[in-house]
Amino acid sequence: MSAVSLELAKAHMKVDDTAEDALISLYIEAAEAWCGNYIGKAIADLEPVPADIKLAILRLVAFYFECRNIASFGLSMQLAPHGVTSILDSYRERWFTDAA
Repeated sequence: MSAVSLELAKAHMKVDDTAEDALISLYIEAAEAWCGNYIGKAIADLEPVPADIKLAILRLVAFYFECRNIASFGLSMQLAPHGVTSILDSYRERWFTDAA
C-alpha cells in the first residue's frame, strides 16, 4: 500500500484528467523507493507514515512529473529538490556507511 495515493498526488499537482495516471503511479512508486533508500528504511515499514514524509514524497513526485523532459535535452538536474532531503534528514538512520 502506498503512503501517497494517486488521487492525493494528482490533487497536489493539480492534474484533473486520467491520461497520465500510469506515469504518476510510477513516479509515486519511485519516489517512495527513493525516500526509503535515503532514510534507510522502507516507507511501508513506517506505520503510520508521518505527514512530513508524505509531503516529501509528494514534492518528489511533482519534481519527477515536471522535470520528466529535462534529461532528454541534455540538461543536468538534481536527484531531489532540497526541500525533500531537508524533510527526510530527521528520519535518516545512518549518515555514513559502516566500514566492512
